[in-house]
Amino acid sequence: MQRRSFLKQSGLLTAGAFTLGQSASMAATLLTNNAAKPISPFGVQLYSVRDVIPKDPKGVMTQLAQMGYKQFESFGGAKGFLWGMEPKEMKSFLDGIGVEMVSTHFNFRGEMDKPDALKKSIEMAKGAGLSYLLCPFIGPQKTWDDWKKIADAFNSFGEEARKSGLKFGYHNHNYSFIPLDGKLPQEYLLANTDPKNVMFELDLCWIDVAGVDTTEHLKKYGSRYELCHIKDYKKENGKPVQNDLGKGSVDFKKTLRVAMDSGIKYFIVEQEEYPESPMVSMKNDAEYMKTLSV
Repeated sequence: MQRRSFLKQSGLLTAGAFTLGQSASMAATLLTNNAAKPISPFGVQLYSVRDVIPKDPKGVMTQLAQMGYKQFESFGGAKGFLWGMEPKEMKSFLDGIGVEMVSTHFNFRGEMDKPDALKKSIEMAKGAGLSYLLCPFIGPQKTWDDWKKIADAFNSFGEEARKSGLKFGYHNHNYSFIPLDGKLPQEYLLANTDPKNVMFELDLCWIDVAGVDTTEHLKKYGSRYELCHIKDYKKENGKPVQNDLGKGSVDFKKTLRVAMDSGIKYFIVEQEEYPESPMVSMKNDAEYMKTLSV
């Protein structure tokens, strides 16, 4: 009986130790997952250097790569979003400087009724190795019928992009987070576009400017967002004024952690106003991103 009691007690102790060990391991995993970590890699929207890139696209992109930006998001400049280069040339150039162009903004409003132009944009993006084509701006719409037309156009083009191996999405400004008849157009677009065909890029500045709680929005809709724009600002005389990262009023540790936890894959720096010059601000922003842990 003593031997049986000893073995039983030993078994219970062993099981208890195992359970405690499991609990400790799980706790350590949770702590590790929630521990502050850097955002790496991070990218830049080339619109940030719109004043200098047209004169020397390769030179400016090379400087940005040397600053630490490992991902580019392009936009539709005077020579197109590949800056006058053929897709294979652009891809080869980017490979050489160690950068991936993951996405581009393009003139969706100007091309939405021009099938040939849309087809060309898809071919150019795919040939250069991009993953996303993004509508950067549609402007505020006056009625819900107008917003329905936009949602339908997104669904239609998004399906064509998906069939070609690309993803189509919409980048917000503050207007789609301003209520129309008590409802948010951004939420209408999220509810009335097919997740298979349309994704979204969240501009963390403009949602904040509109006064919408970013955390609550991402808790509800985070799975629809795959990219985000990182920019800093503070309000002066009621208007948002952008500055270098860390010099505005945005709480990046909180905001970017929520974005990261919601599943956003790409973190793209964008700055449209500069205290000194675009390249100085891009250098300052890159240094900030290198030291930021969220």
